[in-house]
Amino acid sequence: MKKEIDELRLDCALKQKRGLHIILASIIIWLAISIIHFSSIPILTKNLFTFVCAAILLPLSYFISKLINVDFQNKNNPLTELGILFSVNQVLYLLIAMWIYPTIPEKMLMILAIIFGAHLLPYSWLYKSRVYLILSILIPFLALIVGLNLKPAILALIMMGIEMVFSLALIWENREITD
Repeated sequence: MKKEIDELRLDCALKQKRGLHIILASIIIWLAISIIHFSSIPILTKNLFTFVCAAILLPLSYFISKLINVDFQNKNNPLTELGILFSVNQVLYLLIAMWIYPTIPEKMLMILAIIFGAHLLPYSWLYKSRVYLILSILIPFLALIVGLNLKPAILALIMMGIEMVFSLALIWENREITD
């Protein structure tokens, strides 16, 4: 049984390139969020536009999956449904960010970054990925420290940088299973 599950996990990692398309899309999303938060518009408007940016992640990652030859749905693998559940779970935590939005608007981006980072943990198991494991722990702590001490725009830039490093690390990690 364990061998069959491990084979399904490897299939997910190979066909979906360990979610590289989503992480690449996240770079673009965090860039847009950075631009928004460096603007002079009111914080509540910045936060609203931040939610709009987050909402385009899925269509953007679908487009990127076509460019980098990722099987976006991988319908033949039953563990794909588990991966979807991992993602949908994050939506429930967005309720916290929605509460923060009008209550402590200057900290909403920090909360979003923490939620994003923490939701990566189960993917470390699904994709057999040390990169996901490390970043699922590092991102929330880094987002907390930066978010408490610096402006949201700086946090957004740091998140964009992390996503770039994340992408490069996934490319490297993916080469280990394709070579």
